[in-house]
Amino acid sequence: MDPARPSPTAAPAPAPTTRPRALVGWRMLALFYDFWPVAALWMLLGLLFNLGYTYLGHHAQRENIPPGSLPSVLLFLSCMLVTGLYATLSWRRGGQTLGMRPWRLKLVAASGNPGWTALWLRYAVGLLSLLAGGLGFWWAWLDRDGRAWHDRASGTRLVRVPKA
Repeated sequence: MDPARPSPTAAPAPAPTTRPRALVGWRMLALFYDFWPVAALWMLLGLLFNLGYTYLGHHAQRENIPPGSLPSVLLFLSCMLVTGLYATLSWRRGGQTLGMRPWRLKLVAASGNPGWTALWLRYAVGLLSLLAGGLGFWWAWLDRDGRAWHDRASGTRLVRVPKA
């Protein structure tokens, strides 16, 4: 028998394996890990805003930024922008944030490398999902492809990278 030709009785070759889906638990663990570098960025922004408010605002006493004031709204928006930059730059650079690396999660898109619009859309929908009690994340349990709202909206998905 010719070794180059498979035997007709041999079992068919297994289909190429696809990357396993990123389960909701791994996503939550990655979010927990990502909270810490983001919290450090928020603290740095808070320090800069408070220093600016105190020293550039010519206040006689040191006082915190009052809740609901224009500086506090600007601080909140700055924190959301910095968080978005952290996420989108990480995803664009290597498909992973710091929190995704220990769990071997990677962001992929069907069209190859996701564009900036898709990444910012993913961040915005993910943020709205978190503000809605994480409903978009929990949706992945019901979704036939295991995708969260932000995965669907941006045309991306998280996959689990095999061990090297």
